Amino acid sequence: MDSYKCLSTQEYSNQEYRLVPIRMEDRHAIMKWRNEQMYHLRQNEPLTTEKQDNYFVSVVTKLFSEEKPEQLLFSFLKDDVCIGYGGLVHINWQDKNAEISFIMKTELEQSSFQKLWGVYLDLIEQIGFKELNLHKLYVYAFDLRPHLYKAIEAKRYFNDARLKDHCLFNGEYVDVVIHSKINGQA
Repeated sequence: MDSYKCLSTQEYSNQEYRLVPIRMEDRHAIMKWRNEQMYHLRQNEPLTTEKQDNYFVSVVTKLFSEEKPEQLLFSFLKDDVCIGYGGLVHINWQDKNAEISFIMKTELEQSSFQKLWGVYLDLIEQIGFKELNLHKLYVYAFDLRPHLYKAIEAKRYFNDARLKDHCLFNGEYVDVVIHSKINGQA
């Protein structure tokens, strides 16, 4: 397993769930989920196996050796099986903030959305707040999934901003909603 130079701990766990540095073996499952869930991602076209493989080789592998990478990506495992992935992206090392990214196996969204988001946030906060000592973590989301707000607000993220008519989606403009949490916030 690869490890991030900027992290002293490489594995974060909560009972049967773990976050580990993104694994090459999970790349095709991740591609499948991203293609199935394009509607809420900043992804303009379906990924191909070739594009996904190239991204992992040319972008992801370099992240492990960087002192201050732009993103830290993780495989989200339950009992050693990848059921999602995400990380801290658009990391601003100077201002000490980062965007939280997360998608889960599409089939789990119906039955386990809120639970898995909660577990994931607990784990990613260990990295962002405890390991990296970031000041602020935030979730940037198209206003298409109100059930997402329930999941993140349950973990004490506050509605930080609404960007009106910010993104074009299926020929119509939609808002972007940003929820944030400050390090040390109860």
